[in-house]
Amino acid sequence: MPIYLTIFMVGLPYIENRAMKKMTHSRYRKTVTILIPLVIMLAIMFSASAIADAETKATLAIILAGEHRSDANKARDKYRHPSETLSFFDISHDMTVVEISPGGGWYTEILAPLLKDKGTFYAAGFDPDSPIEYFQKNAKYFEEKMNSNEVYSKVNITVLAPPEKTAIAPPGSVDRVLTFRNIHNWMSGGYTDDVYNAIYTALKPGGILGVVEHRGRLETPQDPKADSGYVNQDYAVKLAEKAGFKVVGSSEINANPKDTKDHPKGVWTLPPSLKLQDKDRDQYLAIGESDRFTLKFIKPKE
Repeated sequence: MPIYLTIFMVGLPYIENRAMKKMTHSRYRKTVTILIPLVIMLAIMFSASAIADAETKATLAIILAGEHRSDANKARDKYRHPSETLSFFDISHDMTVVEISPGGGWYTEILAPLLKDKGTFYAAGFDPDSPIEYFQKNAKYFEEKMNSNEVYSKVNITVLAPPEKTAIAPPGSVDRVLTFRNIHNWMSGGYTDDVYNAIYTALKPGGILGVVEHRGRLETPQDPKADSGYVNQDYAVKLAEKAGFKVVGSSEINANPKDTKDHPKGVWTLPPSLKLQDKDRDQYLAIGESDRFTLKFIKPKE
């Protein structure tokens, strides 16, 4: 039972004593008749939530160790902290979730099996009918991956190709939208507003947008195209707020103080890309993956 309910139950005799001194017997009985069912209801509600949370965490642990994940992808857990990140975003196994631009499917490997039995999962990716060969190729790769293992059997693949194609899920149907290291791509493509508007439309009122992105230097003015791959945290907040979101939390789960953010090939100098190949390889491997902010936004209910 949550601590505040425990405190309430322990303090109930004191409340009763005070109440009896100030109320008539009939008023006291009426008040208690209202309060006790309310306390019981709250206890049941929060207990159910705790059970669901425990089930989600147990399922995640099994998924992270699953054979469908390559050793290379598992090795990146120490940089990406998937269990802690999804916990911060309050992900539950029975939710409706959209992953924006899943790329090679690193997080899809985790989200798809997590939501397979009791939830709904949408992967909003590249357009297979795009005139751009890179998009075609990656859309085909992702579809083939989703057909490669039974854990992906219930993934709903949708297309995000702004501004023409932005129906990532039915409007107002989604509990969580997640995006991992993608804002710089939207900025580079010039369709940031389109993506945020698509996310806002898909989310239920009260739904959460979870964002992880390469964090730029606070003292460095933001490049509107984010050519280095880094995005200033305050700039990212403003982009989301422009679409109507309200920031409700931030975490240092994915921070990396070793990242100096001044690399010759931007964020892609670091692993896993290692764009300089063997040049100063050990130096960049010692830094690890980039410093990242982790933000949580809400679509207001009103």
